[in-house]
Amino acid sequence: MNFPDNIRYTSEHEWIRVEGDEAFVGITDYAQSELGEIVFIDVPTVGETVGQGEVFGSVEAVKTVSDLNMPVTGEVLELNEELDAAPELVNNDPYGKGWIIRIAVKDAAELDSLMDAKAYEASL
Repeated sequence: MNFPDNIRYTSEHEWIRVEGDEAFVGITDYAQSELGEIVFIDVPTVGETVGQGEVFGSVEAVKTVSDLNMPVTGEVLELNEELDAAPELVNNDPYGKGWIIRIAVKDAAELDSLMDAKAYEASL
């Protein structure tokens, strides 16, 4: 399992990597391995502001559908359009090409409530 140090983690297995006032959000290596083969990502919230912990979309695997929860309050700026044609990027590269959304972070202080890599790994 991969637990990069440059990101923060939620207990629901989402990750967030902050770059200035924006951030990339996806699901963790653990989450993608538990879900299995991912076949579709649905994010109907592009352009909307979504609160910390609220559902911003869903990920569909061969045998299940799972909600995606927002790590911090933010405006959904972009969906990773590469996932339309290649949702398996989430399985193959969850922290890189498999990012799901890019957001404008509304309250950076909320990041303090998320886990670092060591805490996330210990929670599993």
